[in-house]
Amino acid sequence: MYMQARIEKLVFGGQGLARLEDGRVVFVWNALPGELVELDIIKSKKDHVEAIASKILEPSKERIEPKEGVYLSTSPWQICTPQAELRYKQEIAKEIYQRTGGLTMESDIEMVSGDKDYGYRNKMEFSFVEDEEGNIDLAFFLRGQKKRVAVQGSLLAEEVINEVAQEILQWVRTTEMTTYNLKSLIVRSNGAGKAIAALFIKDKLTFDDYPDLSENFLGFQLYYSTHKSPASVPTMTLYTSGVDHLVSCIFEKQFKFGLHSFFQVNMSVFEQALKDMRSHIDDKKGLVDFYSGVGAIGIALATPGKQTFLVDNNEEAIEFAQENIALNKMSGVHAQCVPSEDIVELITADRSIIFDPPRAGLHKRVVHQVLETLPEKIIYMSCNLSTHARDIALLNEKYEVLFLKLYNFFPRTPHVEGLAVLKRR
Repeated sequence: MYMQARIEKLVFGGQGLARLEDGRVVFVWNALPGELVELDIIKSKKDHVEAIASKILEPSKERIEPKEGVYLSTSPWQICTPQAELRYKQEIAKEIYQRTGGLTMESDIEMVSGDKDYGYRNKMEFSFVEDEEGNIDLAFFLRGQKKRVAVQGSLLAEEVINEVAQEILQWVRTTEMTTYNLKSLIVRSNGAGKAIAALFIKDKLTFDDYPDLSENFLGFQLYYSTHKSPASVPTMTLYTSGVDHLVSCIFEKQFKFGLHSFFQVNMSVFEQALKDMRSHIDDKKGLVDFYSGVGAIGIALATPGKQTFLVDNNEEAIEFAQENIALNKMSGVHAQCVPSEDIVELITADRSIIFDPPRAGLHKRVVHQVLETLPEKIIYMSCNLSTHARDIALLNEKYEVLFLKLYNFFPRTPHVEGLAVLKRR
């Protein structure tokens, strides 16, 4: 059915918001504020509609030509200028912190950006698709759909990622595998031109040969991943060669990390965030880094002579954290594999507390312990501004926001992260 809509604004998540004649809200990809667009409906619900703008009837002055034909799959904000992107993110963040967090703001929130709009990602996940002639290609899923579209790589990724992905694709084409066997490919790099990769397949297959490693392609793993799992989760290791980790340098410290453990994607922006965190840490106090991953925050900011605890529920991440403690010859730093909500006793008044949780935000037990023990400061980094604002509101009775800044970890996408420093009232 042919429909038009006038875009009112961009909302958290990255879509344009408009309203249909029947009163329903429509969330539109490939749309900017003020534009009149034709809609291609991809989902229709009772109270809202999701769509893609198939034709721009009245374009915004801030619209530009995207660099990739498949930009909606990985970086849907290639359609606007970088300057407009930053402003949109600030406007969205301000609205969320005011509405959900209860904060009052007279000015925009400061944002940190790196020096790259493209080529900054150190991890990419590809799917696969077959063309009409049966040739296998790398692929991404179309935005909001189960369909896949062939790609050569991604402009967001570091160059070595696309190179290694193509090398593995060429090997896949020499096998008898089809897309019924193939699940996904993850390639990870270290910011210095080195990469490792893992191919996930849905059958327990073996081959006469495997991808060749090189000076820049350091390790390859082949995993059987059951079709019952929609994600790239290893069920069984079928083959491994080379190394299973990379090493990056942060604040003159070395960090090992693997393919599956969490590690920051945009290193230049991450280092800026670390500098801001450091300025709020009391060197006289011990430190607890919850949701620590491999220890990139806690180890980088640990004060010599003071006890530091790293907490994460990912076994691989904590194993690397323990290796990183030894690699950097850190004394008094301890890593524990346990859910943060099960070790809240580490939150005490005499320690500096750092949170960098997944998108779900802080567990209610963690919030309760903070309000019971009242540490002087809480340093809270978040990849989800909605739950970030929610948790700030939950802590508002005892804490006020001393510092709030945004970090553009993912340029040309709607994603933005926030850092809040909360001070005990």
